[in-house]
Amino acid sequence: MRIKTHVRKGDEVEVVAGNHKGKRGTVLSVNAAKGQVVVEGARVMKKAIRKSEQNPDGGIIEQDGPIAISNVKKIS
Repeated sequence: MRIKTHVRKGDEVEVVAGNHKGKRGTVLSVNAAKGQVVVEGARVMKKAIRKSEQNPDGGIIEQDGPIAISNVKKIS
């Protein structure tokens, strides 16, 4: 079953509530079942990763985190 949302992947949105209010970016992914969206550059989180073939040094990387879908507004 598909849940209808007001934003889709690739839409330009603005964060209208929460700690990241006022930031704008492109929607990278939508999880309608959880009511979350990932917006490029809006909620940057740091994540520790182990050494691997893709990242031989390991260390800390920054990645975009999810925001509640009700806290974003589609821009034109």
